[in-house]
Amino acid sequence: MKVVLDSNVIIAAFSARGLCLELFENCILNQQIIISEFILREVEENLIKKIKLPQEIVSEIIEYLRNTFSLVEPGFIDSNICRDKNDLKIIGTAIAGNAQIIITGDKDLLILKQYKKIKIAAPRDFWNNYYNV
Repeated sequence: MKVVLDSNVIIAAFSARGLCLELFENCILNQQIIISEFILREVEENLIKKIKLPQEIVSEIIEYLRNTFSLVEPGFIDSNICRDKNDLKIIGTAIAGNAQIIITGDKDLLILKQYKKIKIAAPRDFWNNYYNV
């Protein structure tokens, strides 16, 4: 299955042990993860500013993500689809990568539940309902 991990899921995976880390590790082994430079920039900014990881560690993480995941340029999405305009890039990443699901903790995305044929699920929902699909 092709999945997009929103930046908040990736950040949580690198900042604490728990569901997001397990989900991240299992997706690496069992799913094709789609990512964009937009997501990588958000991850980089937040790991430095909010999580306070050193720049050199963050650079290694970003390089790992770029080399491990399928990198795409987000497709265009009509701006009236969601409340937060930054979320258009997440949906656009899923469209460009032909992803079946976006895994996110973002309430503005979760409220949509689905965009066209792309499901939008919280990490726990993915783990419980889609993981073995």
